[in-house]
Amino acid sequence: MKTPGIEAKSHSHIEAFQLQKLKETLAYVSERSPYYKRVFAARNIDVSLIETIADFQKLPFTGKDDLQQQNDEFFCVSKFDIIDYVTTSGTAGEPVTVGLTEKDLQRLAYNEAISLACSGITKDDTVQLMTTVDRRFMAGLAYVIGLRKIGASTIRVGSGVPELQWDSILKFEPTYLICVPSFLLKLVAFAAENNISINETSVRAAICIGEPIRDENFKLNTLGQKITKAWDIELFSTYASTEMQTAFNECNIKQGGHLHPELIFAEILDENNMPVSEGNIGELVITTLGVEAMPLVRFKTGDMLQAYSQPCSCGRNTKRLGPVVGRKQQMIKYKGTTLYPPAMYNVLQDFQQIRSFVVELSQNEIGTDEILLKVVSDDISEAFKDTLKNHFRAKLRVSPGVEFTTQDRIEALQFPKMSRKPVLLLDKRA
Repeated sequence: MKTPGIEAKSHSHIEAFQLQKLKETLAYVSERSPYYKRVFAARNIDVSLIETIADFQKLPFTGKDDLQQQNDEFFCVSKFDIIDYVTTSGTAGEPVTVGLTEKDLQRLAYNEAISLACSGITKDDTVQLMTTVDRRFMAGLAYVIGLRKIGASTIRVGSGVPELQWDSILKFEPTYLICVPSFLLKLVAFAAENNISINETSVRAAICIGEPIRDENFKLNTLGQKITKAWDIELFSTYASTEMQTAFNECNIKQGGHLHPELIFAEILDENNMPVSEGNIGELVITTLGVEAMPLVRFKTGDMLQAYSQPCSCGRNTKRLGPVVGRKQQMIKYKGTTLYPPAMYNVLQDFQQIRSFVVELSQNEIGTDEILLKVVSDDISEAFKDTLKNHFRAKLRVSPGVEFTTQDRIEALQFPKMSRKPVLLLDKRA
């Protein structure tokens, strides 16, 4: 599938193109969206006066609370025009319902097709889906219709069950996998126990969802290194969310996920809602382009990351997003140190003894954050507990509590009822 021509244009051309798309979106929501009509009227905003990107950045933000509390007001079409309903995972509060029209599904298929093509998938590939396609999960649906648009073959296995995954790999010979990266380690372990020569199979690459595989310098983190040390395959990151109905995939250069200018406008803002300087961490704020049923204007995702605007050697000139370092509301302040959960996940991956884990956050009686690591480990000695705490102290300057537990108990925490992806963080703070 060809790279969209706009992605190779100059920055000034892309900005002008996006400004026109933003004007079209603002005109649409001011006419069709009950929520934005009310908000714009209350603030005396005339969207026809938006002439520059600077003008656009004066518009109010949309928060997750707005979506959760006034979900129905964001719909711009009748319920009879909706042909598919999905919901967010609910990791940041109550799940939000998103409806899609036929036009939105076509947009979603196009989005996923050019995103997966960015990571090298062609019509000659066979792709094994290790994610759920049901449970109102947008990503699974997007992969299926995107791969179909590319013309690639699809094996819809679903999540979990290493034996079934390997049976499918050996029988259908996929070239790509789409999965949560930590699950690849379970496939490696199953292969070792069952004499499967993983590096002699058809699998060449994996599209990794839901967990970071790179650090802020685009190098493979501990999880990524563990996978590629055991299995000689290429790893690609992808970032997406249900609300923005768009994905950012890495190309073969692996220097961040590429934005698609015709589908989304992205801002990276500091704590004062001002654009951050190049390479600094900020919150991703998005405006959807071309969405019919439920468009969003200046939606605060809560995801903290870096953006890069230098041209990529793959030929694209689009903005690129670095790995998500954490969610804004999950920021931890621990005895003078500020960190995000993914940094802790990476440290835990350093230990071969640790099979699985959950990080639990709470507040003590004086209102400061506490960290408890719930760990399934082959070594449950006090000495290993001390080693783990000392390693955290050296790497992150924090010394969390450690509680050894069983696989059954950790899986009950990781996969609560209706879950669609593993839960690694339990945030019990007020």
